[in-house]
Amino acid sequence: MKAVWLVIVALLVLLGINSAFVVREGQSALVLQFGRIVQTDYPPGLHFKAPLIQQVVRFDTRIQGLDAPPERYFTSEKKSVNVDFYVKWRVADNAGYYRATSGDANQAAQRLTPVVKDALRFEFNSRTLQDLIAGGRKDITERVRQLTDAAARRNLGIAVVDVRIKRIDLPEEVSESVYKRMRAERLQLANELRYTGQEAAEKIRADADRQGQVLRADAERDAAKVRGEGDAQAAAIYARAYGQDPEFFAFYRSLAAYKKAFADGKGTLVLKPDAELLRYFDDSAAKR
Repeated sequence: MKAVWLVIVALLVLLGINSAFVVREGQSALVLQFGRIVQTDYPPGLHFKAPLIQQVVRFDTRIQGLDAPPERYFTSEKKSVNVDFYVKWRVADNAGYYRATSGDANQAAQRLTPVVKDALRFEFNSRTLQDLIAGGRKDITERVRQLTDAAARRNLGIAVVDVRIKRIDLPEEVSESVYKRMRAERLQLANELRYTGQEAAEKIRADADRQGQVLRADAERDAAKVRGEGDAQAAAIYARAYGQDPEFFAFYRSLAAYKKAFADGKGTLVLKPDAELLRYFDDSAAKR
């Protein structure tokens, strides 16, 4: 009898253990009964189910990553680019996720990959290479996220949290054409800057030349004025000196003429003996 009670207690303990289940933080769960979904979206905590006939399937509700290999796409002008991207997703609908993937994250990633690639292909096919180089990457990723999120929620029961393009590599022939165009644009900009600088330099030089001419004209005018005043003063001095002693003044002017004529010691004068310049070389003139 005691053994029967022990068996009964053991069965009750087993049934109690089998009827309770725990959903951990970062998880969600659904309950199956004979393969049919009975209840979904169990939050973290302690829960109960019918023992033996019901089964618990738990899901990781944390954000998961999908890092696909690079894929080649074509732009609107049929130029190819190699795109490396990754996707962040999480379970949004337990029932839909279970029906689509049986709760297998790898299977979910495999089914999500072509959805993302198709959305990327559509976006790249509708844009030119220049748009991609000019910074259209953010618009592409946001548009792809919206498209794939809608499709993934509807078909896979998952939400696409983020889509990011890590790198866009151009094939060698495309890269060369892009670099040539970039060099041409930079060269054109440099020529424009150089032309603008030369134009500004010409203006500065023309303004400086004009100011220099004005300054030289003013200086020459002032110099002529000073020379005129000096000549007038010199003439007045000569006039006063001549008035005081005309003979001495004539003698002094002759000495100045001699000094200037024979300054280098090589000058030769051919004059008549009675020339005015030789007046003071005559003894009779000297005696006077």
